[in-house]
Amino acid sequence: MQIDLIAEARRQAEVCNACRYCEGYCSVFPALHRERAFSDGDITQLANLCHNCRGCYYACQYTVPHEFDLNLPKALAEVRQDSWKTHAWPAGSGALFDRSGVVIAAGLTLAVAQLFALAQGMRPADGAGFYAYMSHWVMVAIFAPAFLLPLLALAVSMRSYWQTVGGGDVRLSDLKAAVVSAGRMRNLNGGHGDGCNFEDEDRFSQARRVFHQATLYGFLLCFASTSSGTVLHYAFGMEAPYELFSLPKLFGIPGGMLLCIGTAGLAYLKTKADPNLGAPKVWGGEMAFVALLFAVSATGLLLYAATGTAAVGVLLPLHLGTVLTFFVLTPYSKMAHGFYRMAALTKEAAQSRGLEL
Repeated sequence: MQIDLIAEARRQAEVCNACRYCEGYCSVFPALHRERAFSDGDITQLANLCHNCRGCYYACQYTVPHEFDLNLPKALAEVRQDSWKTHAWPAGSGALFDRSGVVIAAGLTLAVAQLFALAQGMRPADGAGFYAYMSHWVMVAIFAPAFLLPLLALAVSMRSYWQTVGGGDVRLSDLKAAVVSAGRMRNLNGGHGDGCNFEDEDRFSQARRVFHQATLYGFLLCFASTSSGTVLHYAFGMEAPYELFSLPKLFGIPGGMLLCIGTAGLAYLKTKADPNLGAPKVWGGEMAFVALLFAVSATGLLLYAATGTAAVGVLLPLHLGTVLTFFVLTPYSKMAHGFYRMAALTKEAAQSRGLEL
């Protein structure tokens, strides 16, 4: 963790703690106002509670040209980004995606897609649907470690983060409160229900909240699609391809559409927002992640639309390449923020419960 980033965020948090004008804006300020002094772990926790809605910046009387020069969204964004890199495992791997996100995502996708295209030479003689192009067991052999190893990396990272912020013991009710907060995107409503100021200075908008929800629920539906297909395959012996009115399709098609809408919307809002109120050095890496997630959903929908045509032979490797790249980069791209955010919300719920006892 860079000491200068922590020190600057601490300076600004101390000013905010004295002012308290933004007390009802989001979860950051109740947590901030509970403290009299801020350890490095406290600052890291506040940074991961922050959703960068920027409402506090536009309401603040101490921004430039005031001598206090407050820019709390930027200060917390920089600490937040640095915390993901500091706790990333293996050590030193976290900063790669931020420096060259577009090149890494595009290069890895194309390389893996080429490998999948070559793997079609081992296609089974009697496969149907996608399995007419690539064996089921080839896909399992490739994707099982590509899914499980990033989860292991995230688990190690989250354990390190939890120790840093002094997470302590939590209850199931705390986790439930965190899930509800994340599902409703409560911290993007500006504290008053009018939305946040992310993309247009002091104009309130619900757009970012809506696009975040579309992305979240689209991703969950796609995950449910894959999970239901796995259960149908192994528990009931029902192999792909599946009909339109089947769980994998009923989850996957709307999920892919929501993902496309959500990621495209978030990318657009990011071009409208002031980069100096976030972490400017990682802007490209964040956009690369959003583009990669859009590519996963878009190629999946195109692949479904092309079922039964020769285009499947081209689209299948491309889609699998984007999915595998997404999995491999999950611990080091902005996808990791979801895990850190849930940990921060869970700790905040536990602390809030403790105050009520």
